[in-house]
Amino acid sequence: MRIGILGTGALAEGLGRGWARAGHELVVGGRSRARADALAGRLGGSARAATPREAVTGRDAVLLAVLWSGVEDVLRSADAASGRLAGTPLIDPTNAVEHGVGVLLTERGSSGAGRIAELAPGAHVVKAFHLFPAERWTHPPASAGGDGDNGSDGRQATTVAICGDDAAALRVTSELVRDVGGVPAVLGPLDRARQLEEVAGFVIGLAFAGFDPASAVPHVPTRTIPA
Repeated sequence: MRIGILGTGALAEGLGRGWARAGHELVVGGRSRARADALAGRLGGSARAATPREAVTGRDAVLLAVLWSGVEDVLRSADAASGRLAGTPLIDPTNAVEHGVGVLLTERGSSGAGRIAELAPGAHVVKAFHLFPAERWTHPPASAGGDGDNGSDGRQATTVAICGDDAAALRVTSELVRDVGGVPAVLGPLDRARQLEEVAGFVIGLAFAGFDPASAVPHVPTRTIPA
């Protein structure tokens, strides 16, 4: 696939490396052209840097890998308001939360993903990749199987909860999740993004308070859940 990446930070690099290994064509656009050039060089292969507008034009998917505070600026640079991303899967891994606390910054009843959909009219926004640090994608489990199976290296594959309104965009995102060793779990339409973002706030709040978020969530094997 032809993938545009908006952002030059750790998540852009972690996912970009996995997608480059899978053979995808990557175009990196950021607010700093120097940083975009440097990231494209580290990703290697056919990866190249471009302006944000060029990075999102004619792509099969676009990753919005910037801090929440930079979302409006980078989408403005990409000319998203004109409909440039119309029909394109726009993957949103952002967390609109107060740093170190986890409280959502969006208004009650709204979501960050919903705001992104407003800023990029016509884009098929998919919430994904927002719950795990970038390092998780730098060294994913080898040959991860389906349904949360362990990879060939014995580590548990990462389940990536995603939601969105467009079936084709969900399929594209699911493929890209698998390409970095994850297991996609489609939870429903974009209306559920608020729920997923609240989960991220819960995880972030616990982590900054010194607790392991995994210890606060009961492990319930899927085979025990009644139909």
